[in-house]
Amino acid sequence: MPELFFLVALAVIIALVFDFGNGMNDSANAIATVVATKVLSLRNAVLLAAFGNFAGVFFFGVAVANTIAKGLVNPAVVDVYVILGGLVGSIFWVYFTTYKGLPVSASHALIGGFVGAALVKAGTSSLIFSGITKVLIFIVFAPLLGMAGGFIFFTLIMWIFRKTNPSKINKYFKKLQLISASSYAITHGANDAQKTMGIIAVLLFSSGFLGSEFFVPVWVIYASYIVISLGTFAGGWKVIKTMGMRLTKLRPVHGFCAESAGALVLAFTSSTGIPVSTTHVIAGSITGVGATRRLSAVRWNLARKIVYAWILTIPAAATVSGISYYLISLVV
Repeated sequence: MPELFFLVALAVIIALVFDFGNGMNDSANAIATVVATKVLSLRNAVLLAAFGNFAGVFFFGVAVANTIAKGLVNPAVVDVYVILGGLVGSIFWVYFTTYKGLPVSASHALIGGFVGAALVKAGTSSLIFSGITKVLIFIVFAPLLGMAGGFIFFTLIMWIFRKTNPSKINKYFKKLQLISASSYAITHGANDAQKTMGIIAVLLFSSGFLGSEFFVPVWVIYASYIVISLGTFAGGWKVIKTMGMRLTKLRPVHGFCAESAGALVLAFTSSTGIPVSTTHVIAGSITGVGATRRLSAVRWNLARKIVYAWILTIPAAATVSGISYYLISLVV
């Protein structure tokens, strides 16, 4: 029992390390546009995003956490070694890509790691393919929703303000972007913090620390939100630069449209329990806004590299996690 307690405690700490890296990589999601448009300084934008990430705890439940915990891998297969192996693979991929300045999905790294470790332990029978299929569908669907939303938002606003001086439009939206950036930060924290909650909760349940009925403990909810907020506060400048300054040129009205579209998509998916990539959503929204001017306004070569990184995330994390699980099970 003491050995199990130690391993579970270690796995919880490692899960929170992942949560921190998630916030650090995804700091770009919440603040890249507001920094690129010069509405806020980097320091103030990071503070806004960190507080917004934590505020998600007051608006959303644990639907995404339940999907992660019970909708991807058969809980009967899960043990502390599966969780440890999955976390090692996902942490490696998140920190590696943050160092390289690539805005990949920490969410999909976690999902890939979890699935990869379970696959090595118990084969395909351990996987819940309906849940995994939903995740795979939204790898494509989530950025498309963001792209369509950004395109529609900007088109409508340009029609509404078609007779207004452009300088006045930017003046209005400098203030409005504070609202849209805050909304996006809140929904971002809600969707992403819940993924770590789900991993910790299923670990505690499978190890016998939650009793006979699965639930997400309150301390797990608050710990996940606090740690992802601290990660966002630490920031990842390379990723922020890629998302906000290199993908397309942004002004306050563009930032408002991208953030508003992204926030709506994330509010919907967080409420319905769909663990999407917040990175995919905001990248799609930014691209959709840029495409309203002309297709050449988007740096498609960079966008292509980002998409390649997205495609590699689940198999890369799954591979490293599968190897990690195998080695951990041999050694421990």
